[in-house]
Amino acid sequence: MKKLKEGDTVDLFVATDINRNEIRLKSFKDKKLYMVFFRKATCPFCNMGLQELIKKHTEFKEKGIEIIAIFASSREEILKYAGKQKPPFPIIPDQHYQIYKRYGIDISYKGMLKTSFNPVKVFKAMTGGFFSIKSTFQDPVMPADFLLDEDQKVKKAYYGTTYDDHLLVSEVLNWT
Repeated sequence: MKKLKEGDTVDLFVATDINRNEIRLKSFKDKKLYMVFFRKATCPFCNMGLQELIKKHTEFKEKGIEIIAIFASSREEILKYAGKQKPPFPIIPDQHYQIYKRYGIDISYKGMLKTSFNPVKVFKAMTGGFFSIKSTFQDPVMPADFLLDEDQKVKKAYYGTTYDDHLLVSEVLNWT
């Protein structure tokens, strides 16, 4: 599928989150929604990003912004790694990239190399408390972020080019 851009209508998927709750994207109509697509549950960059969203969750709620996180991992893997952080918002497993493909999210070896050859990023990943050697041998799926308005139209589509390339949380919180 092609990459989404501002003004596009999103695919209204139905999925089951890691707590076995059914998540219907159409049920978020009339709400602002931040959909964040992380890489794999073992990815240290993703777990640090998830930790930041958890810490800022109250601010998101105060601004009326809902969050859905999606990982390209199985439910079991998410529970073992990212799920241990007990996020107060849904995390959807998408191990076979079904939702990722519908949103135009790529696998990129170039993005993997770009991340790997940045010693500052690598050091941060290794010392951030979430490093797993398993993450180095997985598909290099790239992250992406989507801000959806109350009509479920894309207000912003952001496709990352490295493993830690997401919208800044401050930018999402300042979204009006």
